[in-house]
Amino acid sequence: MFRRTFWFTTGVAAGVWATTKVNRKLRQLTPESLAATAANKALETGQRLKDRAVGFALDVRDNMAQREAELEEALGIQESPELPAPRRYAALENNRSNPKYLGNPTYSYNRNEDH
Repeated sequence: MFRRTFWFTTGVAAGVWATTKVNRKLRQLTPESLAATAANKALETGQRLKDRAVGFALDVRDNMAQREAELEEALGIQESPELPAPRRYAALENNRSNPKYLGNPTYSYNRNEDH
């Protein structure tokens, strides 16, 4: 009697264990679960690529500054040259015939007024 009870209990436990494993695997293989897993992996991969790209850009910037300092030292350039003043509005100042480009406050950029 004890042997039958032992084997019956062992069989029930194995059946419950196997059923639990199969149901868990079936839930993992649903389309929603597969899509979520793929999305998570894509996000992880994207984050790793971003971290590597940022690290590479920082390395390039550091090495560029180091090389620039080496070149300045080799060429004897110690200070930056004076740059001329910006000439952003020089072309507009000379054009007095067209008041539209001189900042006329009555001009409207609304394209609906043309119609």
